[in-house]
Amino acid sequence: MRRLSKKKALSLVKELDAFPKVSESFVETTASGGTAFSAMAILAVLEFFVYRDTWMKYEYEVDKDFSSKLKINVDITVAMKCQHVGADILDLAETMITSTGLQYQPVIFELTPQQRLWQRTLHLIQSRLREEHALQEVPYKTLLKGAPTALPPRESSSIEPLDACRIHGHVYVNKVAGNLHITVGKPIHHPQGHAHIAAFVSHESYNFSHRIDHLSFGEEVPGIINPLDGTEKITYNNNQMYQYFITVVPTKLNTYEIAADTHQFSVTERERMINHAAGSHGVSGIFVKYDTSSLMVTVSEQHMPLWQFLVRLCGIIGGIFSTTGMLHSLVGFCFNVICCRFKLGVYRPREDSLLHNQMNNLTNHQSPLLAGNAGLE
Repeated sequence: MRRLSKKKALSLVKELDAFPKVSESFVETTASGGTAFSAMAILAVLEFFVYRDTWMKYEYEVDKDFSSKLKINVDITVAMKCQHVGADILDLAETMITSTGLQYQPVIFELTPQQRLWQRTLHLIQSRLREEHALQEVPYKTLLKGAPTALPPRESSSIEPLDACRIHGHVYVNKVAGNLHITVGKPIHHPQGHAHIAAFVSHESYNFSHRIDHLSFGEEVPGIINPLDGTEKITYNNNQMYQYFITVVPTKLNTYEIAADTHQFSVTERERMINHAAGSHGVSGIFVKYDTSSLMVTVSEQHMPLWQFLVRLCGIIGGIFSTTGMLHSLVGFCFNVICCRFKLGVYRPREDSLLHNQMNNLTNHQSPLLAGNAGLE
């Protein structure tokens, strides 16, 4: 008896349920619930990718640092022999900066197939950056350290003559406007100014076809492509002048990969042939005229905070539930109106109802006849 009572009590406890249950006959399954959960999952995944992404924030302020030096990084190849060409910098105060930081290396001007492929790829990237301004922050966000942003070396030694001179290195200058000269003859400094010794160089050997493999200002940042990187100019005239007008903007870079004090710059190019008889005066050579901006740009990488991501996620979930509920109610209402108007679905008259109506109509028609017959009797 005790065992039976224990089993009965246990079964009663198992069957005990404090929450009311709805009979399955009163439950109607719809596809809106599955659609809502599918849309919710897709939007949640997309929002997670947005949360993982970063963007660059640009802030502008006045540059108050005028006492520091500006570093110029140069890597230019000129189609002349090293003993015939010289480079120096003259700033706005007529102060000549000696080119002790620049090195002269005899090289071959023509590129190998591998180097030419690198140059074409670099030109393609440069053209895309000029066309799509939204891609400007991509190099800042990636900053692939060790990326092939420099001209790759030659695969093997060549028997071709060394017909060009590679001028590379870095120079520290004052943060004022200046001019980088690359022209015929070695530079010399004298009290009246500066000059290049070009008297012993034959005019037929002048050739200022050049290639700018790298030109930047400030600290070198790996992975950053500068506007003049990969620029190549070919001329068949001995009296050709190339001018590059550059505006340098101090830039503080703060990303998740690197933090550096560097400089951005914009450039305008001009080239012309020196012809004194036609009134085109000047000196043959390559001239990079730069000027510093009074504004400083701070570029920082931003990330969506976790609380904002959670708030947006809750908004997606609540919005999907509310929107799908309203759409389901609206579609159901319209469906009921159409079915009621055209007597479709549940609003269609049943067969037993039609038979009952017909019997009622028949009875109504026969009742007067019966009443008339009774009066005759």
